[in-house]
Amino acid sequence: MTVLDTTSTTEGAMSTLKRGFLLSPEFRAGLAGTIALALVSTAGRVVVPIAVQQTIDKGLGGPGGPDIAFIRTAVLVCAGAVLVTAVCAYLMNVRLYKTSEGGLAGLRVKAFRHVHDLSMLTQSGERRGALVSRVTSDVDQISQFMQSSGLMFIVSIGQLFVASVLMLVYSWQLALLVWLAFLPLAFALRRFQRILSKAYMAVRERMGDLLAAVGESVVGAPVIRAYASEERTGRRVDETVEAHRSAQTRAQAMVALTFPVSELVAALATGAVVIAGTLLGIAGDVSAGRLIAFLFLVTLFVSPMQTATEVFNQAQNAIAGWRRVLGVLDTAPDVADPGDAGETLPRGPIEVRFESVGFAYPGGPRVLHDVNVDIAPRSRVAIVGQTGSGKTTFAKLLTRLMDPAAGRVLVDGVPLTDVRFSSLRERIVMVPQDGFLFDASLGDNIRYGRPGASDEELALALTELGLADWLDGLPQGLDTPVGQRGESLSAGERQLVALARAYVADPDLLVLDEATSAVDPATEVRIQRALDGVTRGRTAIAIAHRLSTAEAADEVIVFEAGRVVQRGPHAALVAEPGVYADLHASWIAQREI
Repeated sequence: MTVLDTTSTTEGAMSTLKRGFLLSPEFRAGLAGTIALALVSTAGRVVVPIAVQQTIDKGLGGPGGPDIAFIRTAVLVCAGAVLVTAVCAYLMNVRLYKTSEGGLAGLRVKAFRHVHDLSMLTQSGERRGALVSRVTSDVDQISQFMQSSGLMFIVSIGQLFVASVLMLVYSWQLALLVWLAFLPLAFALRRFQRILSKAYMAVRERMGDLLAAVGESVVGAPVIRAYASEERTGRRVDETVEAHRSAQTRAQAMVALTFPVSELVAALATGAVVIAGTLLGIAGDVSAGRLIAFLFLVTLFVSPMQTATEVFNQAQNAIAGWRRVLGVLDTAPDVADPGDAGETLPRGPIEVRFESVGFAYPGGPRVLHDVNVDIAPRSRVAIVGQTGSGKTTFAKLLTRLMDPAAGRVLVDGVPLTDVRFSSLRERIVMVPQDGFLFDASLGDNIRYGRPGASDEELALALTELGLADWLDGLPQGLDTPVGQRGESLSAGERQLVALARAYVADPDLLVLDEATSAVDPATEVRIQRALDGVTRGRTAIAIAHRLSTAEAADEVIVFEAGRVVQRGPHAALVAEPGVYADLHASWIAQREI
């Protein structure tokens, strides 16, 4: 089994951001124009300090006394520059939102599709809620950063650059003093980033645990009520909520440290500029207008440093989310589609061959041992055996939901690993035990195997399956809503819909994993009769729990402890001592009780 990749959780923040941007080219669309608008809107912020300096030094302190015309011109120019700045800031916001939404949508789609490409074993290695959180909650954290703090980051960088250049122009001595005041904080933040990164990674992991716990408690509500375990379930949810709160609080407490530190450094820098600027002014090196303008520039310089705390906070949260999303995307599917390099099988009854197949679930013993089986085209085969004998694993390997650890599985002489998924899923259809249904109408669920099927074709299929009377008894016919996971229908009805869906898909190989296990005896008889028509002319393999399926099969294959121990027609196997005769006798005795 391939486990979800964790290498991206240990790489540096800048490396993670770089990979994230490379993964989503939409983020880079029009980035140069957005940055240009950011620079213009940022540059406009220094107009006021310049206007103040010019007004004081030239408009008020000129050799000829106050120059009202000059002051008026400076004010008008300043107002025009502020207007241009506002327009550029608006356009920058629009462009940033548009590109970030496009990039996030692309990232979400890639992560979602990759989760579906992962094998059942990989998916089962991580709880569903944790997987969902990687596609939803983690991407939401990236979204918040890109659309708020990301914008703030771009503006802050531009503001720092423009303010620094102008401070150098006004007084390189005072500019150096400001930089020296903030230099230790910059180095400290870089070291602090590593600590905070781990803290926010823990926050994202606890959020995955929380979603998993809440999701299970909602889906499993009937079982929880049936066993009166509301209190125990509530405690489990409470524990995950508390774990998330604790992790979030620890991370926020670390972030809170930067607030007073940045405020202290800003106060020290401002005080130092006032003292040093006054001394330089007395010496005649700095005019009054330049000193006042410089104090405005210090505010512009300090402001990004103070808002850096908020940016830093959301950035770490976003980087942690990005790492978890990248962890999914970096996980290579262990059941991979050969794609265009694979083979497309022609339509027609399928021949199946298992050659020395062995399989073990991760961390467990072998559940299949050296299985060698040939199944002829158009034959109807029943796979029987006690619980845990390997029947369902056999079916999953045949439909390539998993790949064998040893040996190979072939259809029509072609290894399954060489068959394109599009061809494989068209040729082979499996009806699982649970008969999962989507929250849609009955018709849409049946049509899932063949989206283009009309209502008339669906009604005809149900009639051929002997289910016309059942359909007529539903309140809205094919338009009847089945509810989430099919909860509006009984377990037997859900299985009927799953069988009808497989029938409409018209596969060449039909695999039924205990397909009649959830139906009552009367419905079982009706489905068995319908299945005679469904399986005629195609290869059919039924994982049989009720041995009535085995009685109707052309051949029975008996599994015990992961090995094929018997095979042959029902009549021959039941007449000779062995595993099958014992199973059949036990089944008959159970029916007679």
